[in-house]
Amino acid sequence: MTTALVLAGGGSTGNAWSLGVAAGLADGGLDVAAADVLIGTSAGSTTAAQLAALPIAELFAAALEPVPARGGPANAQAAADNMARTAAIIAGAEDAGDMRRHLGAAAIALDLDGERSAHWRSIVGRRLPETAWPAGRMLITAVDARTGEPVVFDRDSGVDLADAVAASCSSGFAYAIGDERYIDGGYRRNENADLAAGFDRVLVFSPFGGRSRHPLSWGTDLATQVSELRAEGSRVEVVFPGEGTAHMFGATAMDVSLRPEAAQRGYDQGRVLAGELIRFWA
Repeated sequence: MTTALVLAGGGSTGNAWSLGVAAGLADGGLDVAAADVLIGTSAGSTTAAQLAALPIAELFAAALEPVPARGGPANAQAAADNMARTAAIIAGAEDAGDMRRHLGAAAIALDLDGERSAHWRSIVGRRLPETAWPAGRMLITAVDARTGEPVVFDRDSGVDLADAVAASCSSGFAYAIGDERYIDGGYRRNENADLAAGFDRVLVFSPFGGRSRHPLSWGTDLATQVSELRAEGSRVEVVFPGEGTAHMFGATAMDVSLRPEAAQRGYDQGRVLAGELIRFWA
């Protein structure tokens, strides 16, 4: 039996929540970090790299450490402006491919020379325990900003892990790797669970609760991905944040001061779900 862990985007709080869920499951007897493949998108790519490099308990303890909010109103306004800018592009797109091409062009225009990429890589690199690809299989998603074509990085892609994660998390400007430019992997499909096709058991952590900014007719949403996987013979389970967590997974997803609460909520869920998911995983 083969297993896949799919780690969706969700900002800083989504990363903390996912680590918490993994820690709760581990304390309940299920080590999901040992899955045959880790599939990471956007903030989920950071989670994947972290789970592959450090003990879950250590990652959870770090996520519980209080962190003061940074940036204040200016950061909040920048995030709101980016959401409005991308929402307008999505609304005007004919289909998912058209959306990706226009989002890519707009992201390149924000940083024509790619000068912001080095700074972004240094930020992402500090979040990763290791900058080398793990021995186990890992897939990191992105989108080619020039062509709009989906991209999946792995250890054989010739791209450093830190660069792959930085590209997958680039939701504003287009991240530069050499002469190529990339944007957030969530524009491929929201969770990219379809990359787990062929695996017997697929477990998805979705901090945004399966919500999609794309029209459902495009088929990029999680429900469609799960249906496709099940039709091909995979057994699939999805974990969403529980009740009372909506304030952490929306416009405030980049508020680092919410990380400890998100991590603890995830841990509590993981502990409750452990018995059920052990039976599913086995």
